[in-house]
Amino acid sequence: MGTVRLVIADCQVDYIGRLTAHLPRARRLLLIKSDGSVSVHADDRAYKPLNWMSPPCWLSEGEAPDDVDWAGRLWVVTNKAGEELRITIGEVEHDSSHQLGQDPGLVKDGVEAHLQELLAEHVTTLGDGYTLVRREYMTAIGPVDLLVRDPHGSSVAVEIKRRGDIDGVEQLTRYLELLNRDPLLAPVSGVFAAQQIKPQARTLAEDRGIRCLTLDYDRLRGTESTEFRLF
Repeated sequence: MGTVRLVIADCQVDYIGRLTAHLPRARRLLLIKSDGSVSVHADDRAYKPLNWMSPPCWLSEGEAPDDVDWAGRLWVVTNKAGEELRITIGEVEHDSSHQLGQDPGLVKDGVEAHLQELLAEHVTTLGDGYTLVRREYMTAIGPVDLLVRDPHGSSVAVEIKRRGDIDGVEQLTRYLELLNRDPLLAPVSGVFAAQQIKPQARTLAEDRGIRCLTLDYDRLRGTESTEFRLF
């Protein structure tokens, strides 16, 4: 059962890792999900948080250090790379936890579902020697569209979108983190496949070692098998 915790509080946020980032003291929404992720939101930017830590990560709560010039609690979110999201919390206006239940997952529209079907049928679109293992390969947080093997026998996870944006890259990244924990599959690389891929998404994917592939829907449809059709 998924549980989400919502906290509205006066806080400041410091990220310490490959770079440093600072959010000055202000009232914000803190979102803690059952997968361990923690994100910090303001009343703008639509769904995108100001800062966040993706799973696997761990939250510890304690007293703020003495050098903080205002009384408060300290949350420290740490990931396996040793990076930290340090959230100093003053006045808390709201703190509640909610059971969301089992989520059925995203239902793809007709084009995305058809792209998945076509790419599974013509898996060599990914490259010569690629073979399909399974469509909708299940992970603990949902199914990755395709699990395939490259010409060397290594596992490759493929996420398929109509329009590839940063959220799709983050989704595939989470799948890869989980799949690479399975010694029978690891190492697992990723392919982000879409009809259109936004420049920011391509940059993020390539920075994470994920290959991007632009799909030509009409061309894939043109190669669709008609062997068992009457018309």
